[in-house]
Amino acid sequence: MSRSGVITFKGAPLTLAGDEVKAGQAAPDFKVFYFEGGLKPITLADLKGKPTLISVVPSLDTAVCAMQTKKFNDQLASLGDKINAVTISLDLPFAMNRFCGAENIKNMRVGSDYQDRNFGQNWGTLIEELKIECRAVFVLDAAGKVVHAEYVPEVTSEPDYDAALEALRSEV
Repeated sequence: MSRSGVITFKGAPLTLAGDEVKAGQAAPDFKVFYFEGGLKPITLADLKGKPTLISVVPSLDTAVCAMQTKKFNDQLASLGDKINAVTISLDLPFAMNRFCGAENIKNMRVGSDYQDRNFGQNWGTLIEELKIECRAVFVLDAAGKVVHAEYVPEVTSEPDYDAALEALRSEV
């Protein structure tokens, strides 16, 4: 399934692949990869047991995506190991790792959907025309149920940080 005109990029309407993920539903499964001495997977099962923030960005190599990742990283420091936090994009795991080192990102893991774009398909975040992820934020409870979902209507705009963080903190 595809959803047309749900988001825009600099005002131009775009199409998202997959179904919309909504608060109240079970989180869809996925497998993304990070680099730590080799490629390693992150799956939904790996996140269960703690409330989780999933921050989805088009590319860490853009100003708004970098800002989103840094803001969440800073805001999540006080929650420590009580939560999981992951930034997901289609950037390669090596570039994501380099970005985190350069920007001192310590409170979030990064996961790349580069292999088969299953996160983008399953979570409805893959922009069909551009073959990159849209900007979105999801919060899951410890059992993997979605308690907050935001697809940012304009790709170049920032998400509602306060709403996502409030939803996450209510689960801790």
